[in-house]
Formats: sequence, C-alpha cells, structure tokens
Amino acid sequence: MTDIKRVGVVGCGLMGAGIAEVCARADMPVTVVERDAEGARWGRLRIARSLDRATAHGRLTAERRETAAARITVVDQIEALHEHDLVIEAVAEDEALKLDVFTRLDSVVTGDHTILATNTSSIPVIRLAAATSRPDRVVGVHFFNPVPVLRLVELVPSLLTSADTAARAEAFVTGTLGKEVVRTQDRAGFIVNALLVPYLLAAVRMVESGSATVEDIDRGMVLGCAHPLGPLALTDLIGLDTTRAIAESLYAEFREPLYSPPPLLSRMVEAGLLGRKSGRGFHTYAGRPEREAAVPQERP
Repeated sequence: MTDIKRVGVVGCGLMGAGIAEVCARADMPVTVVERDAEGARWGRLRIARSLDRATAHGRLTAERRETAAARITVVDQIEALHEHDLVIEAVAEDEALKLDVFTRLDSVVTGDHTILATNTSSIPVIRLAAATSRPDRVVGVHFFNPVPVLRLVELVPSLLTSADTAARAEAFVTGTLGKEVVRTQDRAGFIVNALLVPYLLAAVRMVESGSATVEDIDRGMVLGCAHPLGPLALTDLIGLDTTRAIAESLYAEFREPLYSPPPLLSRMVEAGLLGRKSGRGFHTYAGRPEREAAVPQERP
C-alpha cells in the first residue's frame, strides 16, 4: 500500500496530461497546473481526447472514462498544490524553466511528507533538487510517451534523495499505477535516453550526409531490426526540440561527439519543424498540429 493519496502535476502538455490520466485511471485524485486559463482549457481538452481514444479502442469502459475524468482538476494557480502528497513536474525540457518550477513549489508546498518529483528526460535531478530547501524529498520519476501505453518508469534518486523518498515513489509507481520501474544513477540521460539518443542522432546524420533517404532509413530499421518505428519517425514522435534538448544535456555532461546535436536537427528546430506536434518533422502528418508547437512552454 502507498501513503500517497493525492497527486499534483505541473504542466499539461503531452507528458503532463498522460501522467494525470494514468493517475486518475488508478483511482487517484489529480490536480494539474497550467500556466494560464487558456493553457488549462487546452489541457482539459487534451486529457478528454486521450480518454475518448482509450474508450473507442476498448481500453476503458464509458463508465470508467467518466470516473477518471471526474478525478482530474486542471487549474492555472500553482498554489493549488500546497497539500498534495506527490507533485510531479512535467514542463518542457528546459533547465531554467524546471528550476523556476521547483523554486516555486518549494515555497508553495507545505507538507513535510510531500515528494517533489521531476519527469525530466535528461537533466540531472540534483540540479533541480538544489533549487529547494528539501533535496532529500526530490526524486526523478521519468515516464515515457505515450504515458497511458508504455509501462516503463525510470526512478532516479539524486545523491541527496532519502531512501524513504525513493521507496515511497517506487511503491506508488508500481503498486498504484502498475508500471515497471528501473532504477538508475543520476547521470544525464539516465538509462534509456543515454542509449537511445545517439541512435536517433546517427539517423539524422545519415540524412544530413545524403547516405540514405528518411523513408529508407526508417524502413530499414522497422523491417531489418523489427523496431515498431524507425529512428526518424520516433524522433518526430518525441519532438525534435525535445530530442535536441536531451542531446545537449548529454553532450554537456559527457563531451562525447556522438551526443552532439547535428546541425540539421538544430536547423529544423529553428524552422519550427518539430515533428508530430507541429505537423511536420522528418515526415509530414495530416490533421491539426498539437498546440505546443505554436505556443511557447512558459512557466505554469
């Protein structure tokens, strides 16, 4: 059993909305904080659409869908999180932005027992913990996109995270959410992205050098290695901006050339070609782009 009874999530983009959804589907009341009223409105819509898709595909009954939706409250005031047992930061992969969130959470959250978690993909947890007066209660809890589908969570204690905090966070993720946990040291990229991102960057360099087309690279890895997505389609799913941010964190930590973002990736980010969320990356996607591509991820 877990002692966590109420969860807060900061940010309602793809990751924050997914985290809120899995918590609500596990019968947990969730408060989600967005940066303003318009962001909150879009956050509610994003969660509703995801629940609708789960219902349409038979993963949720209509009754369970309504029950889960009723457990989620989306607001635009971070002060609403002051009495929660676990608060998960899920804003854009920008160190300055995340530091600002943790500084504000430290002044807002009053409970001595509250865990402050970060969903960062690559930023060392200790840097974020140092922005608070309670680094022993800060831990990395890294979910994967799409959160309602993928079972893995990386648990990342920093050098100052207490054993109790890590144990409580793991019990919540495994016991309440039913996810699988892998523990990793507090190094940029942790386990999955430290292995995955060099592979994605190698595919970008292959396109950049003219060695092969986007389509042939992706087809080769799907048909030749049984990957569900090729590396460039996966980069589009992750987001080219997020991929570059993770690569920059890895390169800053290790100074290995394989982690350095290729110029093509940087030029595409600067052009707004961010992947699925903008409607175009290495591939082109039909339908309206996700709102994140058009609106900067400011602080909540």
